[in-house]
Amino acid sequence: MSQSNSQSNDEHPELAEAADQSVDRSATTAASATTAASTGSSRCGYVAIFGRPNVGKSTLLNRLLGQKLAITSHKPQTTRHTILGVSTLDAGQILYVDTPGLHQRGGNALNRYLNRAARSILTDVDLVLFVIEALQFGDEDALALAEIAKAGTPAIVAVNKTDRIADKARLLPFLQSLSERHAFVSMVPVSATKGDQIKRLEAEVLAALPEGEHLFPDDQLTDRSERFLAAELLREQLMQRYGQELPYRTTVEIESFTLETPSRKRQAEGPRARIHALIWVERESQKAIIIGRRGEALKAAASQARLEMQKLFGRPVHLEVWVKVKDSWSSDEAALASLGYGEY
Repeated sequence: MSQSNSQSNDEHPELAEAADQSVDRSATTAASATTAASTGSSRCGYVAIFGRPNVGKSTLLNRLLGQKLAITSHKPQTTRHTILGVSTLDAGQILYVDTPGLHQRGGNALNRYLNRAARSILTDVDLVLFVIEALQFGDEDALALAEIAKAGTPAIVAVNKTDRIADKARLLPFLQSLSERHAFVSMVPVSATKGDQIKRLEAEVLAALPEGEHLFPDDQLTDRSERFLAAELLREQLMQRYGQELPYRTTVEIESFTLETPSRKRQAEGPRARIHALIWVERESQKAIIIGRRGEALKAAASQARLEMQKLFGRPVHLEVWVKVKDSWSSDEAALASLGYGEY
């Protein structure tokens, strides 16, 4: 898999002006960035994309990378694992780490795992990219900010979803209140969906990173395996296609992932991935819903997942999917570990 950094160049001066009026930039950071640029040195570091659920963290990661890596949906808590996205630029390499949304809801084993995974990364990165929704700052945002302060890691705020705010002047008092909550390196209003201010955010992030050589090959997108990404892409379809509660009782396990040598007629296509996947649910009634009438619902989800896999992997994919029941897997620590939730 190679990466492409094709990003929107649409910039909104009123957004930049609002941010500039509400936060003083770090003189040290600006000076070090200028020095690095003049000497031709490179910057490199890890950046945690952190915040409450459903603020657009994974959408922002995909936009910063210039292509889809992390799965997305309109439902909160879509992200269940940390995932590394490598962005290689002329001036350096940014190693973004997408994290599950930090939340207060739910007390089962899966919820506890998600919060541990999110918190665990904060002290292991060079910078935190704190993502919040424009004009929204609730208890879970405050919880996330408290964790950032506790970790002591420098942070930039990405104020997302500004495309939903018609009168951008309304952002001024909101940004001012944010600057009073924490000593942020900088604050950048953005729209991950539209691509507004993404170049500016990228520049701010890079300037805040230490000088250093690239840690990954320039054409590498992530350190996650295709096996892992295949499971995520199938789970994305479950998140997008089924009701509010059912996706939270499902997970995906890849039983086998093999590359087949193509026939002479298909030599130009390269090896084909043959993937056998299991969708785990907690009850028989959930299994029936996932499969649907005459298997149509499952067939539609698997078909779209296969297309997404082919696009990301750059090769033909043969996907077979089964649905099985594992009672109360989301509340069982041992079951979670067996399904890949043991490490962050």
